[in-house]
Amino acid sequence: MYSNGNGRAAGAPVRKVTAPDVRNRKGGPALAMVTAYDFTMARLVDEAGADLILVGDSLGMVVQGLPNTLPVTLEEIGYHGRAVARAAARAHVVGDMPFMSYQVSPTQAVESAGKLVKDGAFESVKLEGGEDFAEHVWRIVRAGVPVMGHVGLMPQSVHAYGGFKVQGRGEDAAARVLADAKAIEEAGAYAIVLEAIPPDVAAQVTAAVSVPTIGIGAGPACDGQVLVCTDLLGMVRGHMPKFAKRYAELGDAIVDAVKRYVDEVQRGAFPAAENTYKPNRADESGPRLQEPARVVNLRP
Repeated sequence: MYSNGNGRAAGAPVRKVTAPDVRNRKGGPALAMVTAYDFTMARLVDEAGADLILVGDSLGMVVQGLPNTLPVTLEEIGYHGRAVARAAARAHVVGDMPFMSYQVSPTQAVESAGKLVKDGAFESVKLEGGEDFAEHVWRIVRAGVPVMGHVGLMPQSVHAYGGFKVQGRGEDAAARVLADAKAIEEAGAYAIVLEAIPPDVAAQVTAAVSVPTIGIGAGPACDGQVLVCTDLLGMVRGHMPKFAKRYAELGDAIVDAVKRYVDEVQRGAFPAAENTYKPNRADESGPRLQEPARVVNLRP
């Protein structure tokens, strides 16, 4: 009775984007990564040609309406990951490791990464942190799970920063970002997200590491870019980050569509004949509603 929208246009089989494919795009065609948190959005993003879909802990803010990402759990990431993985025929599916799912120890990091792959159907994981978490990355990679790094502004450290603030300003801060990226690269990451850093610093980091950098608020010199789906689709009400670009105004379109639906329901215009099943005919057989109930004896 209900459609899950799983249909695809007929054509040649689609080849999955893998972690080695992403790594090999260093200096090549720019990588496009988009967040998604459910089957329907992931199917559309995949159909549009995104190379990677990130199930980010940003779901805490985008889906759950929280002020930051800190309360998001490993189980919640896994739940959304399973929905997204069912839809992604081509895009590589990356799962964020949420706050305190890996920081305690490298052993905890390996266990959490394994859980995301086994229970969340992810093809790689992403974690925030630089030199302090290089061993964690190394251990996860050695366990067979590809890792995407994340340096610069790390949203899980929002309280330490005193807010969501640009990182890497000044010579010392820029050197720290570079050192973090190098450490994560050497630990075995196949790509690194650079968030909210000056474009010259991002260019320096991109030139210094052998794996692709994926920028969000890091300028055009990165090897790829990532945006939150609701930002790029214009579904956000209120403040948007400076780095976000609205490629559509779906928020307004959704409000307009629902307004028209409400109006038609209230006027009795919906459902119309074309939205209604055929009525029963007098000669059609069906349940005999007037037949008295029979008692069945199940005892031998």
